[in-house]
Amino acid sequence: MNCFSKLKILFVLLTLLISSCVSKKKLILVQDLTDYDISKVTSSQTTLQENDILKIDVTSLELKASIPYNKAQPQGLASNSLALLQLNGYLVSKNKTINFPVLGEISVTGKTAKDLEMYLKNLLESGGHLIEPKVTVRLINSKFTILGEVGNQGTYSFTEKNITLLQALGMAGGLTIDGDRKNVTIIRESNGQRTSINLDLTSASFLVSPYQNIQPNDVIIINPNPKKVKSAGLVGDIPTVLRIVSVLLSTIILIR
Repeated sequence: MNCFSKLKILFVLLTLLISSCVSKKKLILVQDLTDYDISKVTSSQTTLQENDILKIDVTSLELKASIPYNKAQPQGLASNSLALLQLNGYLVSKNKTINFPVLGEISVTGKTAKDLEMYLKNLLESGGHLIEPKVTVRLINSKFTILGEVGNQGTYSFTEKNITLLQALGMAGGLTIDGDRKNVTIIRESNGQRTSINLDLTSASFLVSPYQNIQPNDVIIINPNPKKVKSAGLVGDIPTVLRIVSVLLSTIILIR
């Protein structure tokens, strides 16, 4: 093997090495974790919106007295399934109201689930309906959509009061190697307003931001990294150009 052939093989190996290199700083999440105080856990309280489905339970010192203020629950083994709970829940109307037993139409405008709990409790107590009532309100049709460079794109449901962005990514199978950790887009709708923000997941700063928790109907977009975007073209990046040059040199040598 002559010197030129050895140089050619070395050139090809270097090309493959360059094309496979990915910066460590572009892959690792929350690299500066020690720079932020994340000891305080914040919970997101969003106002109730049209088409929300609520599960509302009312109890009091007189258990029988509270029965009329609760919807009859479906019987059977599947009575606790999410689909049945949603069918039996309170649907927030276009006017942001619910039809509550005995009390009638109740407005939820500007109220969070916690606010509605206190509001119903006060109505039941001050109106002489129940003695020391306890009200729990739970949103049971929360969902988010995640698109782009993740293991499993799609729309996911959750019934927890709070779910973090990292948990949402975990539900979708995590980011792929081609996901841009420095450019994650969240589109959020609240009170008729749509906002968007781009987050850098390699920095722990998002853990202390309002976007650390997912809100119902959030859309999360994991954008492709620059390498993936460039490779989508015919001649995308330097490694691609080097590979093409290598093929051309090989062709010239064979012709000669």
